[in-house]
Amino acid sequence: MKPLVVFYSRTGSTKKVGEAIAQTLNCDSEELIDTKKRGGPIGFVRSGRDAREKALTTLADTKHDPASYDLVILGTPIWGGTLSSAIRTYITNNKSTFKRVAFFCTQRGTENKQLFDEMQALCEKPPVNILALQEKEVKKGAFQEKIRQFVDGLQAQ
Repeated sequence: MKPLVVFYSRTGSTKKVGEAIAQTLNCDSEELIDTKKRGGPIGFVRSGRDAREKALTTLADTKHDPASYDLVILGTPIWGGTLSSAIRTYITNNKSTFKRVAFFCTQRGTENKQLFDEMQALCEKPPVNILALQEKEVKKGAFQEKIRQFVDGLQAQ
Protein backbone atom coordinates (compact mmCIF):
# COMPACT_ATOMS: atom_id res chain seq x y z
CA MET A 1 0.00 0.00 0.00
CA LYS A 2 1.34 3.40 -1.00
CA PRO A 3 -0.76 6.06 0.79
CA LEU A 4 -0.81 9.85 0.56
CA VAL A 5 -2.28 11.96 3.37
CA VAL A 6 -3.88 15.20 2.11
CA PHE A 7 -5.34 17.71 4.54
CA TYR A 8 -6.42 21.30 5.02
CA SER A 9 -6.16 23.01 8.39
CA ARG A 10 -7.10 26.58 9.26
CA THR A 11 -6.13 26.46 12.95
CA GLY A 12 -3.63 23.60 13.06
CA SER A 13 -5.79 20.82 14.56
CA THR A 14 -6.35 18.93 11.30
CA LYS A 15 -2.68 19.43 10.40
CA LYS A 16 -1.62 17.83 13.68
CA VAL A 17 -3.78 14.77 12.94
CA GLY A 18 -2.70 14.55 9.29
CA GLU A 19 0.95 14.67 10.24
CA ALA A 20 0.42 11.99 12.91
CA ILE A 21 -1.28 9.69 10.38
CA ALA A 22 1.50 10.26 7.83
CA GLN A 23 4.17 9.61 10.46
CA THR A 24 2.45 6.41 11.61
CA LEU A 25 2.18 5.19 8.02
CA ASN A 26 5.65 6.54 7.12
CA CYS A 27 4.17 8.06 3.96
CA ASP A 28 3.99 11.31 2.01
CA SER A 29 1.67 14.09 3.09
CA GLU A 30 0.31 17.20 1.43
CA GLU A 31 -0.97 20.24 3.30
CA LEU A 32 -3.36 22.18 1.11
CA ILE A 33 -2.81 25.94 1.08
CA ASP A 34 -5.92 28.00 0.40
CA THR A 35 -5.02 31.31 -1.27
CA LYS A 36 -8.10 32.97 0.27
CA LYS A 37 -7.41 34.70 3.58
CA ARG A 38 -9.15 32.73 6.32
CA GLY A 39 -7.42 33.97 9.49
CA GLY A 40 -9.05 35.70 12.45
CA PRO A 41 -12.74 36.14 13.24
CA ILE A 42 -13.64 37.42 9.76
CA GLY A 43 -11.86 34.47 8.17
CA PHE A 44 -13.74 32.11 10.48
CA VAL A 45 -17.10 33.54 9.37
CA ARG A 46 -16.04 33.58 5.70
CA SER A 47 -14.87 29.96 5.94
CA GLY A 48 -18.16 28.74 7.38
CA ARG A 49 -20.19 30.65 4.79
CA ASP A 50 -18.09 29.31 1.90
CA ALA A 51 -18.42 25.75 3.21
CA ARG A 52 -22.21 25.99 3.60
CA GLU A 53 -22.46 27.42 0.07
CA LYS A 54 -20.24 24.57 -1.21
CA ALA A 55 -17.91 27.16 -2.72
CA LEU A 56 -14.66 26.14 -4.35
CA THR A 57 -11.45 28.06 -3.75
CA THR A 58 -8.05 28.52 -5.34
CA LEU A 59 -5.32 26.29 -3.94
CA ALA A 60 -1.58 26.82 -4.12
CA ASP A 61 0.18 24.25 -6.31
CA THR A 62 0.54 20.82 -4.72
CA LYS A 63 3.68 18.67 -4.74
CA HIS A 64 2.26 15.16 -4.98
CA ASP A 65 0.21 13.60 -7.81
CA PRO A 66 -2.59 11.56 -6.19
CA ALA A 67 -2.63 9.24 -9.22
CA SER A 68 0.75 7.89 -8.03
CA TYR A 69 -0.76 6.53 -4.81
CA ASP A 70 -2.88 3.47 -4.01
CA LEU A 71 -4.76 5.29 -1.27
CA VAL A 72 -5.48 8.98 -0.70
CA ILE A 73 -6.39 9.85 2.90
CA LEU A 74 -8.34 13.12 2.97
CA GLY A 75 -8.62 15.28 6.09
CA THR A 76 -10.71 18.35 6.82
CA PRO A 77 -12.15 20.35 9.66
CA ILE A 78 -15.95 20.47 9.79
CA TRP A 79 -17.17 23.95 8.87
CA GLY A 80 -20.86 24.77 8.97
CA GLY A 81 -21.65 21.06 9.11
CA THR A 82 -19.66 20.25 5.98
CA LEU A 83 -16.15 20.02 4.58
CA SER A 84 -13.75 22.90 4.03
CA SER A 85 -13.64 24.63 0.66
CA ALA A 86 -10.01 23.57 0.24
CA ILE A 87 -10.75 19.82 0.51
CA ARG A 88 -13.88 20.24 -1.64
CA THR A 89 -11.72 21.87 -4.32
CA TYR A 90 -9.01 19.21 -4.07
CA ILE A 91 -11.54 16.38 -4.40
CA THR A 92 -13.30 18.10 -7.31
CA ASN A 93 -10.00 18.57 -9.15
CA ASN A 94 -8.53 15.11 -8.46
CA LYS A 95 -11.33 12.56 -7.84
CA SER A 96 -10.82 10.85 -11.20
CA THR A 97 -7.26 9.92 -10.12
CA PHE A 98 -8.18 8.40 -6.72
CA LYS A 99 -7.87 4.62 -6.60
CA ARG A 100 -9.05 4.28 -2.98
CA VAL A 101 -9.87 6.86 -0.33
CA ALA A 102 -10.11 7.20 3.44
CA PHE A 103 -11.38 10.20 5.39
CA PHE A 104 -10.65 11.96 8.66
CA CYS A 105 -12.01 15.10 10.27
CA THR A 106 -11.60 17.32 13.28
CA GLN A 107 -14.72 18.77 14.84
CA ARG A 108 -16.11 20.66 17.79
CA GLY A 109 -19.45 18.85 17.81
CA THR A 110 -20.23 15.17 17.45
CA GLU A 111 -22.13 14.91 14.16
CA ASN A 112 -20.01 13.83 11.19
CA LYS A 113 -22.11 11.33 9.20
CA GLN A 114 -23.28 14.06 6.78
CA LEU A 115 -19.68 15.15 6.21
CA PHE A 116 -18.43 11.65 5.41
CA ASP A 117 -21.48 10.97 3.19
CA GLU A 118 -20.77 14.17 1.28
CA MET A 119 -17.07 13.33 0.89
CA GLN A 120 -18.01 9.86 -0.40
CA ALA A 121 -20.43 11.38 -2.93
CA LEU A 122 -17.81 13.88 -4.11
CA CYS A 123 -15.13 11.19 -4.45
CA GLU A 124 -17.61 8.84 -6.12
CA LYS A 125 -16.28 5.93 -4.07
CA PRO A 126 -16.67 4.65 -0.51
CA PRO A 127 -13.91 5.19 2.02
CA VAL A 128 -11.91 2.21 3.25
CA ASN A 129 -11.92 3.79 6.72
CA ILE A 130 -12.99 6.97 8.53
CA LEU A 131 -11.79 8.79 11.62
CA ALA A 132 -13.46 11.66 13.49
CA LEU A 133 -11.63 13.44 16.30
CA GLN A 134 -12.87 16.08 18.68
CA GLU A 135 -10.86 19.30 18.65
CA LYS A 136 -10.37 18.99 22.41
CA GLU A 137 -8.78 15.52 21.96
CA VAL A 138 -6.35 16.99 19.46
CA LYS A 139 -5.45 19.94 21.68
CA LYS A 140 -4.75 17.58 24.59
CA GLY A 141 -2.75 15.22 22.35
CA ALA A 142 -5.08 12.38 23.39
CA PHE A 143 -5.67 10.80 19.99
CA GLN A 144 -2.78 8.41 19.31
CA GLU A 145 -4.80 5.26 20.03
CA LYS A 146 -7.51 6.37 17.61
CA ILE A 147 -4.83 7.05 14.97
CA ARG A 148 -3.44 3.54 15.53
CA GLN A 149 -6.89 1.98 15.13
CA PHE A 150 -7.54 4.03 11.97
CA VAL A 151 -4.18 3.01 10.45
CA ASP A 152 -4.73 -0.64 11.42
CA GLY A 153 -8.06 -0.48 9.58
CA LEU A 154 -6.32 0.90 6.48
CA GLN A 155 -3.68 -1.79 6.52
CA ALA A 156 -6.29 -4.54 6.88
CA GLN A 157 -7.84 -3.59 3.52
